[in-house]
Amino acid sequence: MTTKTAAVSSVRHNVKDVQRLVNWMTAAAWGILGIGLLLCLFNLQHFSDRNTSLMVGVGFLVGSVHIYVIRTAIHLVHSRMLDAENDKIQQ
Repeated sequence: MTTKTAAVSSVRHNVKDVQRLVNWMTAAAWGILGIGLLLCLFNLQHFSDRNTSLMVGVGFLVGSVHIYVIRTAIHLVHSRMLDAENDKIQQ
């Protein structure tokens, strides 16, 4: 049987990387949502599927939600992994 060891500095570095990714994805999702809202609001005069900029705006709105959901999943998985590691250390 082998034991696994991990340096504390590598765990802290990983936490910083994941937190930076989560923050970046949050900002990207909000930015893309804003772009989508602007594209939709400026192009509502001709509400049709042939209005390309309106359809691109709707795509940005949907894409921002997807980015935010993926960001939330990454954050939750990483939080649970840290909790599991902390529970192992305390036992």
